[in-house]
Amino acid sequence: MQYLWATLFLLASSIMGFAQSIDRASFYQAIQQDKKDLINSQLKKLKLAQPEARQAFEGAMIMKKAGLGGSPVTKLKLFKEGHKELEAAIKKEPANAEFRFLRLIIQENAPGFLGYKDNMEEDSEYIKKSYKSLPDEVQRAIVEYSKKSKVLKLQVS
Repeated sequence: MQYLWATLFLLASSIMGFAQSIDRASFYQAIQQDKKDLINSQLKKLKLAQPEARQAFEGAMIMKKAGLGGSPVTKLKLFKEGHKELEAAIKKEPANAEFRFLRLIIQENAPGFLGYKDNMEEDSEYIKKSYKSLPDEVQRAIVEYSKKSKVLKLQVS
């Protein structure tokens, strides 16, 4: 019954144009932690987000979720689903530095056997070039991530 109400609310929200903006601070906090409850909470919130950004954020969060447990088959299925979403969003908006930052986070932390490491250097350079044009909360997330990243080294003054 709860699922039915949630589905109806999502449908009504999208029809009536009640899409919310993405709470980036909460999103980036969740993606940098290994807590499944935070990931699931973010995925629910993303269902209500504006469609133009939702695909990339959902894709990244689904891939993050794939690394947090379950059977190998389930984990691979989730990773592929998220990969498809994130890459489709980047293909639509290749100049979106934030989407590339999401991909960099996932690629740098994905297991090597998945073969998802091809864009790290390219994305890192693009993020550095675009850094100052990004919203403050995204800049904060990039600075925080760059402190532990081996690929994204940011010189911020």
